[in-house]
Amino acid sequence: MTSAHRPCCAPAAAPVAMAADAPPAPASAARPRSTRGQVRLPGGEFAMGDAFGEGYSADGETPVHTVRLNPFHIDETAVTNARFAAFVKATGHVTDAERFGSSAVFHLVVAAPGTDVLGEAAGTPWWINVRGAHWRRPEGARSDITGRQNHPVVHVSWNDATAYARWAGKRLPTEAEWEYAARGGLAGRRYAWGDELTPGGRWRCNIWQGRFPHVNTVEDGHLTTAPVKSYRPNGHGLWNTAGNVWEWCADWFSPSYYAESPAADPHGPETGTARVLRGGSYLCHDSYCNRYRVAARSSNTPDSSSGNLGFRCANDGDGFEFSAG
Repeated sequence: MTSAHRPCCAPAAAPVAMAADAPPAPASAARPRSTRGQVRLPGGEFAMGDAFGEGYSADGETPVHTVRLNPFHIDETAVTNARFAAFVKATGHVTDAERFGSSAVFHLVVAAPGTDVLGEAAGTPWWINVRGAHWRRPEGARSDITGRQNHPVVHVSWNDATAYARWAGKRLPTEAEWEYAARGGLAGRRYAWGDELTPGGRWRCNIWQGRFPHVNTVEDGHLTTAPVKSYRPNGHGLWNTAGNVWEWCADWFSPSYYAESPAADPHGPETGTARVLRGGSYLCHDSYCNRYRVAARSSNTPDSSSGNLGFRCANDGDGFEFSAG
């Protein structure tokens, strides 16, 4: 277990350029349950947590513990810009980043006039608080998502992800569901495809290559997001469960939760201040944020957003009903 904690490669809190008391976005109406774009997983038992002692102690990746899950469905990919656009068109949803007036953009890709650059995010100076950055303009006012319809939507908060899931007839996965699905049926492995990062010299995920945070050699072909069906799917048919974008889970986060987690269908602590994030992103690197391992955990406040935060949805299995713990 790594004792020195490194802040995550997503900013620690939602950057705010305009009034923080902006009214919340209206809740979207729940739609009938839909398993469109999802795979059905049978559930069962698996060992959850870091079996290699490679996590940061403050992330709470241990103890490894047995979890039993009911069958459930989960999206085969992260939610795309195209799907999120359909949601916004249907509901008029305004994201937290749009309401607050700014979001965090990685320093190498800012595309905005100097007057929109509002400063560095606290504790993570490679993140720049940019006025007008949001899901449609991910690098700032001089950017857009043209040509990126099949890339994962970013600059979405947990609140935004939950609103989308409700509209889509889905929900966010629990953290346990996420890890079970991400493992792809491989027990106790470091990554979704095995223990070696680049088997046969081939990249299997979109992460940082080079010297973080200033030099990215782009060996995997992507400086920021990759299309959601890049690389290969895992053994359960899920794409990009490592790298690309962090994915929100339903659970509140606690670093001590694994020591007290129930064995059957855990749903996280009853309360908290931050929600669980899983999977790592295009900014993760083993020299700094080694959180693209399948057991790795992170968290952020529910209204936080940045250029590497996305999500995928889940759903109850036939005959089973999700209930928050």
